[in-house]
Amino acid sequence: MVSPESRLAEAGLEIPTVAAPVAVYVPAVRSGSYVYTSGQLPLRDGDLIRTGKVGAEVSPEEAYECAQQCMLNALAAVRAELGDLSAVARVVKVVGFVASAPGFTAQPQVINGASELLGTAFGDAGQHARSAVGVAVLPLDAPVEVELVVEVR
Repeated sequence: MVSPESRLAEAGLEIPTVAAPVAVYVPAVRSGSYVYTSGQLPLRDGDLIRTGKVGAEVSPEEAYECAQQCMLNALAAVRAELGDLSAVARVVKVVGFVASAPGFTAQPQVINGASELLGTAFGDAGQHARSAVGVAVLPLDAPVEVELVVEVR
């Protein structure tokens, strides 16, 4: 069986080290057969890759990339909790928040950056329930934040 990390590497993507929390929380918690991540920002090497509102300072394409980075960070948190992403039986739920300029309504297309990455990593087991929500502002002026829930083998 090909590991999720290998599938991502084949797509030119790498799971980073776990992003340091920006407040008082832990990146992920395991409860029974599930791992829940905290909201993950589009941090790369400790810095946000973009700031601002989607539909104003951030294009939908840039926000899609931000959603992808958020999901890589969420997977890093899951891997740190489990030791190996091959322990994930299936992705259950994704919640995506998009800091949106007035009139911007393409939140689902932005969060596709996270969802499509899960399909790459986990195949059919990456299909999930999802919410994509527009919000006024996110921590550190991030354009996107993503949460993840996975079921463990």
